Amino acid sequence: MKRDVLLLLVQHREDTADRVQKILTGWGCFIKTRLGLHDGVLDNCSESGLIFLELVGEQAKHEELVRKLKLVKGVDAQLVQLDVTE
Repeated sequence: MKRDVLLLLVQHREDTADRVQKILTGWGCFIKTRLGLHDGVLDNCSESGLIFLELVGEQAKHEELVRKLKLVKGVDAQLVQLDVTE
């Protein structure tokens, strides 16, 4: 069995967060798990963040999601495919 994990590094969160959120919402049916991490809280939020996504569905759809996210300035997206033996 293969598992696809998408890693996103989001720079300039104030400028990019809305666009990234809209893309992820539109592709929500392909996202099984989502974890977002960033340093800081309240008045001390960082300008970068890391998002981990576990994806389901077709590989071609995952690659299209990566392509769309990479179009957002300040976003680096990397698709990782893992083989899981049971």
